[in-house]
Amino acid sequence: MTGLPIGERHVVAVSEARAGDRLDKFLGDHIESLSRTRIKSLMEDGCVTSTEKTVNDPSRRVKPGQVYEVLVPVARPARPQGQAIALEICHEDADLIVINKPAGLVVHPAAGNPDRTLVNALIAHCGDSLSGIGGEIRPGIVHRLDKDTSGLIIAAKNDAAHRHLAEQFAAHSIDRAYQAVVWGVPEKSTGVIRGNIGRNPKNRKKMAVLARGGKPAETHYRLIRPLGRVAERLAFAALIECRLKTGRTHQIRVHMAHIGHPIAGDPVYGGRRGRQGHSGDERFAELVAALGRQALHACRLGFVHPASGAQLRFDSELPADLKALL
Repeated sequence: MTGLPIGERHVVAVSEARAGDRLDKFLGDHIESLSRTRIKSLMEDGCVTSTEKTVNDPSRRVKPGQVYEVLVPVARPARPQGQAIALEICHEDADLIVINKPAGLVVHPAAGNPDRTLVNALIAHCGDSLSGIGGEIRPGIVHRLDKDTSGLIIAAKNDAAHRHLAEQFAAHSIDRAYQAVVWGVPEKSTGVIRGNIGRNPKNRKKMAVLARGGKPAETHYRLIRPLGRVAERLAFAALIECRLKTGRTHQIRVHMAHIGHPIAGDPVYGGRRGRQGHSGDERFAELVAALGRQALHACRLGFVHPASGAQLRFDSELPADLKALL
């Protein structure tokens, strides 16, 4: 084995019916997630064994009763490189940097977004000071915003700052507020949404409020103003403020959709179905479609400075695309 951490382990026994098959074909037929080419590569890396002996011949003929073990190492993404990307910096000192992130900018490299991320921009801007802080692939990152959510985000420049800020997030002492445009107008002007959030059992790429399992999540919302022809009582959307008691993946988007008021423009939890039942203005619907993202903005970020102990707070206006929508 290569010494890399294991991502998958497959154990396959040979039956009488498959006796005489080539080993690579036999394993490929039984392990749907691996191609024969990938299996040959794993053999070359010493990841295929039988009775604790390494097997590296893909043309080997299998025999009844033999048992093969295939270990698939965790993929190691390339270390991010610095890239010159313009940043709107709200605050910067020796310990941290606060950025007003635009919609469309991914926070850190991942599958489908290997570069042109906030991390690449921070490496170029901050240099080697970020190296290794918070992990090789996510240096300096303490918390995240979705790609198409705009607003305030903080990154640490040294290990002490990263630990201190991470502890504040874990203790839910960070002051975070978001503004969002949602379909419909909530019946109550203020409210608290509680519901465990976890992977949607019907679609693992989405999150959902679960009756069992998941992690506790709590969102507080406040109606700022209804949107629409209010004089005619035809408010079809609303501008709201949300504050997070917890910080789960897609929390605001999932919770608002759960109570029947999904974020306008949200392609995952809203979309056309999300606004069904809310009387609306077709021009507004066209503008939401043209927005190309969920109407969600991280407008406030407050925390204790990890070195000075000073209480800092930053506010960010709605970006131009959301102002135009309103």
